[in-house]
Amino acid sequence: MPKATNSDRSGGPRTPAGRSGTSRRELVENEILEHATRLFAERGFAGTSLQDVADAMSLTRPALYYYVKSKDELLAKLVEEVVQAPAAALKEIGGRDDLDAADKLRMLVRTVATRIATHANRFRLLVKSEAELPADVAKAHADARHAVLDAVVNVLDQGVTAGRFRPVDTRVAALGILGMCNWVAWWYHPGGSVDIDTVSELLADMAVAGVQRADHRKLRDDSPGAVIAMLREDLDHLERLISDQ
Repeated sequence: MPKATNSDRSGGPRTPAGRSGTSRRELVENEILEHATRLFAERGFAGTSLQDVADAMSLTRPALYYYVKSKDELLAKLVEEVVQAPAAALKEIGGRDDLDAADKLRMLVRTVATRIATHANRFRLLVKSEAELPADVAKAHADARHAVLDAVVNVLDQGVTAGRFRPVDTRVAALGILGMCNWVAWWYHPGGSVDIDTVSELLADMAVAGVQRADHRKLRDDSPGAVIAMLREDLDHLERLISDQ
């Protein structure tokens, strides 16, 4: 992680030689969020000041103000990174025409699980501190969470309509899938025996397996006639079972 330079401590930041201003800013902002996350977790939002964050960064308050102006802005950045950015990515995946519903669901789960594992400390902090968030940040957080849920529900609805997924309650199924992904923040540890790519692939397989139809039960298309044909197969099967009694 980048450390504050002498010019950082005395006032405005300076871009190191060979590094663009944009990448330098991103690195420093990420370090600020890391320190803020740790301090918020240790002391709570109310018990943490910007000066505490500046001290942890070895920055003066004026130097810190170059990157962030208030605690609310820090919280807003956390929400944007942890929830809002994934919500936008999931919506984009759901709207793709080159993937079927199962492939979309796999991609959604991999995206969510990987994002949560990468930002586990920040994710846990937001979950445990929802009641303490300022009203505007809390609303942004809630809106983004709803957007994530809607994106998963939308893909499940697509799969049910196409006959790829069983006709489940898609909202309940989406909540279950997201709950499975969310727990990654508590049990996954980087550097362990299993990497996040393996974890995300397994969760994606489990999500699809939980809602998909058996291969022989797939609709030939999403027309009413195809649905009626499948219902007739079910009725034929039921009649055979009854006649055997």
